[in-house]
Amino acid sequence: MIAFDELLLRFRDLERRDLSRWVESRWVLPERHADTWVFHEVDVARVELILDIRRDFAIDDEAMGLVLGLLDQVYGLRRQMRRLCEAVVTQPQDVQNAIRRALPRRGAG
Repeated sequence: MIAFDELLLRFRDLERRDLSRWVESRWVLPERHADTWVFHEVDVARVELILDIRRDFAIDDEAMGLVLGLLDQVYGLRRQMRRLCEAVVTQPQDVQNAIRRALPRRGAG
């Protein structure tokens, strides 16, 4: 875990007001400890992602909320798909084969 001020030191292009706004907007979800925010590694990665998107694609704050929401949906769908695949491989072979036949071929439709 990393404190608010330490996180600001880690990323030289991160400003205090921006990080505060990201926490208020719930783009980053640190824990509150005493009088400061404490960030987990997932929060640090999220901050880095926001900085990269902002720098590489010149996304403003209004659009950033939309972009982050869409990315969250993609990651959620990937988790669900992984769980589905794990469940399929536990099924009997005839069920697995039926599922494969029911799936459209790559490149089709």
